[in-house]
Amino acid sequence: MFKEINILTRERNELVDITSKVQEVVIASGFETGICVVYVPHTTAGVIINENADPDVKEDLLLALEKMVPKIKFKHDEGNSDAHLKSLLCGKEKTIIVEKSSLKLGTWDGLYFAEFDGPRNRKIFVKVVEG
Repeated sequence: MFKEINILTRERNELVDITSKVQEVVIASGFETGICVVYVPHTTAGVIINENADPDVKEDLLLALEKMVPKIKFKHDEGNSDAHLKSLLCGKEKTIIVEKSSLKLGTWDGLYFAEFDGPRNRKIFVKVVEG
């Protein structure tokens, strides 16, 4: 099963919890076991798995990425070169095991769309394969 999900971001750098949206696709697939692939088709965004219990974690992650990749004068002069590098660090896809029609995430894990060049109207692709 394939589904495209739209995401509207509000900040230049933002982590949007997409766990429930992806879980809905898994349930709609009807597959009890398999693999779920989440892919972000943007060069200035990514997808991560990290803690979703403490909201401070999101802020800490964004702050750390900002310190690792500051907005400096790059040759790519569109003003978003830092966003390309942050996307590279986070990655554009995640593969998650599906068991009992549920994403097999850790106790504190959440799935996040990582925006680095917002605000924008973005999309993610979700593919669930039975197995």
